[in-house]
Amino acid sequence: MLKALVHTVSPNLSDCELTYLERTAIDGAHAVAQHNTYCELLTRSGVEVVWLSGNEHLPDATFVEDTAIVFDEVAVIVNMGAQTRKAEVALIEKKLMKYRPIACIKHPATLEGGDVVQIGNMVFVGHTQRTNDAGIKALRHILARFDYQVVAVEVHDCLHFKSACTAISTRSLLVNPAWVDISQFSEFNVITVDEAEPWAANTICLNSTVCLHSAFTATADSLRELGFNVATIDISEFLKAEGGLSCLSIRFDVSA
Repeated sequence: MLKALVHTVSPNLSDCELTYLERTAIDGAHAVAQHNTYCELLTRSGVEVVWLSGNEHLPDATFVEDTAIVFDEVAVIVNMGAQTRKAEVALIEKKLMKYRPIACIKHPATLEGGDVVQIGNMVFVGHTQRTNDAGIKALRHILARFDYQVVAVEVHDCLHFKSACTAISTRSLLVNPAWVDISQFSEFNVITVDEAEPWAANTICLNSTVCLHSAFTATADSLRELGFNVATIDISEFLKAEGGLSCLSIRFDVSA
């Protein structure tokens, strides 16, 4: 059974970190409503949702995915690349200790969960402004005793690797080729987003259903034509904060 950790939306979301987008007004009440709809989607898909609170004063707290990466064998607690987000981690570590042994990324290594894509025993890690070479090396060291292959990926023009690439099945990746070189994914089925929808690659897959932002209609239609089950919800307020569907939860198998 899948479990998902989510955090209540900060009333300070409008003060979030931004790297590639210009700051625009975020409707806080609308963001809360969209987050509730997101959690309802998780629940309808058979995912047990665990609500967290305590970091509400931190603008980016609802983007919990960045704070940790959960594997079957271990939960890796990160050292955030953004100084303003480092305080988010303690709450998440305390909760994940109930489910997994803990390993930590330490300074000067930086790593954020949004830069890590696992597909089978492959772990692709984006080299970005938030994740440095030392962070990738540290993750490789932590996972060395398990059967994972950690591969560094150069990412450009977007905040996190998962903005450019996510796994939508055990063998398929949804990718924006403008932000990452797809040649390194040759052993997988690579599906590219519609050129007019560059942010569509950030998805979550819930029990074989691929979930996308509702405005990414062309990419959703392409996936349906390829035989994927697709669900869509509106997360427009979180897109203004350089967030996406994957950012809003930490999902892991409690039977592992």
